[in-house]
Amino acid sequence: MEYLQSNLKKLKNVFWRRPDRLFALRSTISMGVLAIPFIIAGKPFFGVTLALGALAGALSETDDHPKGRVKALSITVFSFFISSFAVGLLNNYPWLLGTGFVLSTIVFILLGGLGERYRAITFGSVLVGIYAMLGIEISPAWYWQAVLLPAGALFHGILTLILMYLNPWRLLDEQLAKGFTTLSNYLEKKSMLFPSEEQEQASINKDLALLNISVVNSLEKIKEVLNNYGKELSDPEPLRPYLQRFMLLQSLHERAASSHERHDKLSNDTDNLEVMEGFGEMLRQLAFATRQVADNVLTGSSYHHPMALEWISNAIEEKLKHIDANTAQPLVLLHHNLYRSQLSLKYLDNTEEGTAIPRLKRDKRSPMERFQSLLSFKHPRMRYALRLSLSFMIGFILAKSLHLDKGAWVMLTSLFVSQITYSDTRRRLFQRLLGTVTGVVLGALLLHIFTTTAAQVLLMLGSAMAFFYWLKTNYSVAVIFVTTFVISAFNLISKDAGLHILEPRLIATLLGASLSFIVIRFLWPGWQYRRMPELISKAMQKNRAYLQEILREYKETSKDDLAYRIARREAHLADNELALAWNSMRQEPKSKRKLMKHAFTLTYLNHALLSHISALGAHRETHLPGIENMQEIMERVNAVLNEAGCYLQSKTHSNTSNLSPTLLELKQQIVTTDSGLKKQQLRLFYNIADSTAKIMQELQETQDDRAAN
Repeated sequence: MEYLQSNLKKLKNVFWRRPDRLFALRSTISMGVLAIPFIIAGKPFFGVTLALGALAGALSETDDHPKGRVKALSITVFSFFISSFAVGLLNNYPWLLGTGFVLSTIVFILLGGLGERYRAITFGSVLVGIYAMLGIEISPAWYWQAVLLPAGALFHGILTLILMYLNPWRLLDEQLAKGFTTLSNYLEKKSMLFPSEEQEQASINKDLALLNISVVNSLEKIKEVLNNYGKELSDPEPLRPYLQRFMLLQSLHERAASSHERHDKLSNDTDNLEVMEGFGEMLRQLAFATRQVADNVLTGSSYHHPMALEWISNAIEEKLKHIDANTAQPLVLLHHNLYRSQLSLKYLDNTEEGTAIPRLKRDKRSPMERFQSLLSFKHPRMRYALRLSLSFMIGFILAKSLHLDKGAWVMLTSLFVSQITYSDTRRRLFQRLLGTVTGVVLGALLLHIFTTTAAQVLLMLGSAMAFFYWLKTNYSVAVIFVTTFVISAFNLISKDAGLHILEPRLIATLLGASLSFIVIRFLWPGWQYRRMPELISKAMQKNRAYLQEILREYKETSKDDLAYRIARREAHLADNELALAWNSMRQEPKSKRKLMKHAFTLTYLNHALLSHISALGAHRETHLPGIENMQEIMERVNAVLNEAGCYLQSKTHSNTSNLSPTLLELKQQIVTTDSGLKKQQLRLFYNIADSTAKIMQELQETQDDRAAN
């Protein structure tokens, strides 16, 4: 019995620690429970259609409290019914069906822009409509799919709700754990900077900028889920520990993203080498600790703070006492930053009694106001809706005109390949083609191995589980398994039908992917070089607002720091947009990669500036020491940040403010100031001003190159 309990505990941890595995297992179980009885009874169409409904329901799941999930499930089932019922009703009127489907797609996609809840549901509704088109030919009656597809989604939703009521906080646990895991990856990469050579840092910093996107996106997701839970709770008190963990994650990220001095400058001093290696090891231990917190959140196991963190911290502190005071200044500040991070983790569960529940920003617009904001041809979601519906329209016409077998697969491919940006669509195209070709070859081989009905049921369900497992981490692999799923499902409905659909599947995939790519290539591709002036402007303005909030916090630390957290969040989101735009530019045609070098440099410099501002924010618990002319110095920096924000969008360029005198003044104060807090803060202000000056210089060079071209 003990052996059995031990193995069950291990099995539970295998799934409990990996939400993607748990999601895949839960979805596969619901599909299996629905499909197997009907297949045994000799009614495979009913079983497979119910399983498809469950699959679409799993893809339409929303990040809600159980009460909110009930509302979402009701909308999902109703939407699935309308979508599949319309297909069955209009099947004998193909052009009316095509027109209705194209127009409803625009409406569904725009409704999905109201929020993450609606985005998942409306995507599932479009997907179910295509499933209904694929299955209508083999349906015993036109109305059966309108019954079976929503019923499959309802069964999966009820199963999920039962599990959620047993553990209503699981969704929040998963999102918080993901946040700490992404931060762990960031810390692990940042440890490579200590020590590092100047030539290595461009590559490391590029990876850090991309990893920072994941951390900030995780923070956004957690905030959204917390708000969703908050809407459904009359008493917010149960949310307190989750909000406190969220605040901890935010503060850890701010310290992790901060930069106190150029790393090559610190690494080049041989006297600093041991200390720099110590910082690297301390960051690796912090990465390990944050991953432990993720495990703690997911499994409820006790968090054991790494003893090595304190040993390393004490060793660094002792080493710093024997380094020249001037040389040690930036190292002392960096050590203080890392020490506070390890202290926060050490006293993870020792939260103060009576701590106020922090407020979170919410979108106060009504659903109608949010919908009206989407009704513009300049809005990315409206453009995406029109591109997708155009792909559907062309695909539908081609399928009917050429009498393609399973022509709805053309639209199914377009649905999965079409994305909001050109680079994402291009990436999905190659992933879809590679996955489908591999899946067709693998499926043909497996059907010759799995010849019995029982074996093919196992193949179908195994493929479904692998699809769900890989869906969010490796789309190419997910496509391989969804292809083998489709082949085995059709083979169960009709003997050898799985083999007969291999060729139509390949043709439809190639056609649908090509349509999606051609449409976005010529209809609002949104080349990134055109967006760069707007993104740079936004980043500079948000950095400026973040800096002003930090200075306000230094003067008087507020009990409710919502304004500060909003400014910090928006600065990081603007930095993310800039990094994503540069990364997307690399996927675009060479003729459209205009000013690529400048885009990279500006992205790098903006991230460096944000890192220095974050360093100042990370130490805001200390009041600002009396620094000579500080008000005037910061007004000059703010003025240049404001000019930088308007520079590329302005048609006239007068002489810009020069920060050279400010940098010289700060340097003189650093030289004449004794070691201590004042000198450390002066270094931070110097780094902020220096990064701002470099950005302004790069913007001027960018504008000169734009004018020359």
